[in-house]
This record gives sequence, structure tokens and C-alpha cells, in this order.
Amino acid sequence: MEETVSKLEFRDAMARVCAPVNVITTNGPAGRGGFTATAMCSVTDEPPTLLVCMNGKSAQCGLFLENRRFCVNVLANDHQELAGYFAGKQADMAARYAAANWVDMPSGSEALADAMVSFDCRLVEARLVGTHHIFIGQVIGIRSRQDGNALLYFDRSYVNVPTQVGSFGG
Repeated sequence: MEETVSKLEFRDAMARVCAPVNVITTNGPAGRGGFTATAMCSVTDEPPTLLVCMNGKSAQCGLFLENRRFCVNVLANDHQELAGYFAGKQADMAARYAAANWVDMPSGSEALADAMVSFDCRLVEARLVGTHHIFIGQVIGIRSRQDGNALLYFDRSYVNVPTQVGSFGG
């Protein structure tokens, strides 16, 4: 029989995984929303698709499900304060958005004007797994910049990493 891993053990282990910090936005019939997440990754490139995970208990979950669109904004190292706002340090959504400059994307969602890269997505599937929704989005637009340093999260802290840190070779 397989042993189970405790919630605390799992969370502590996941804290040791370095991940990019993202602000996920939505705008549409249900209203404007946004949250900070590290749980984002590519799914496939045919068609270009990615996934984002969101706590199912979030008051904003309904916004994302009803709007059926979202934008993943990969943050630069100078976006630490903004990441905190969208993580809940700023409760008022209008104040969160007022803290930065935004650009309208084809879906109607808003992209952070100076994000490292923004992926505009149409929600194609949402699945509740345990405590979180997995949002699968087909990428319908991309904005990116060629400079800046990525903001990462590791060991429960923000980490700034230079853009040119090396290559895996190949």
C-alpha cells in the first residue's frame, strides 16, 4: 500500500520549487478580477494552450468561469508590490488595477503594459481538482518585451534573477 503525504509536507516541498510570479486578469460580463499565481504552465503548442490553477474558494472564481477569458501576465522583478496587491494585500480591485498600466487584449482582458510576457487566453476547459480549479486556456494573443529580469518565487520569498543566466545547451 502506498503511503500518503501530509498537506504540510507537500506544501513545504512545493515551496522548494522555483516558479515565475504571474498576475492573472479577467474582464468581461461578470466584471474585472485578478489574482497572483505561480501555478501556470504550457500545455501544448497545437493549438497554443496553457493552464492556470486557482483556489476554488476564491471569491473571484465565478468571475473567471463566467467571463470565459483570462490573461496571464508574467511579472518582472520590479513588480513585487503589484504581486502583493493581487495576492490580497489590496482588497479593492479598482485599487489593484490603479497600481499599474494596462493594455486591452483581443479577448477583452487586460495585459500589464510592462509584463515580461502576457498571454491572452480564451477559457476552453475548467476542472475542479481537490481545492483548485484548473483553467485551460487557448492562447489568442501575446505581448512581450525584450528586456527586464524575471520575478520568481522560491522558499516562500520573491527572488530576482537576471534574464541571461545561461542555457541548457541545445
